[in-house]
Amino acid sequence: MPLLHVTQTPGQSAEAKRELLKKLTAAYVDATGAKPASVWVTIEEVSKDDWAIGGETLTERALKPA
Repeated sequence: MPLLHVTQTPGQSAEAKRELLKKLTAAYVDATGAKPASVWVTIEEVSKDDWAIGGETLTERALKPA
């Protein structure tokens, strides 16, 4: 049973997440021929304070001037 796992920051609406789940399932089915009922997809939301790149949180990065 394949498991697709998406990690993202919070902020997407429930509708947007449902659409993402449907489209990821469909893409996997199209690419592999798997049955849709066998494809698991999860979305994990991680706070910008708990996600870092190069030791700097996404919150800190967002506050830096462009």
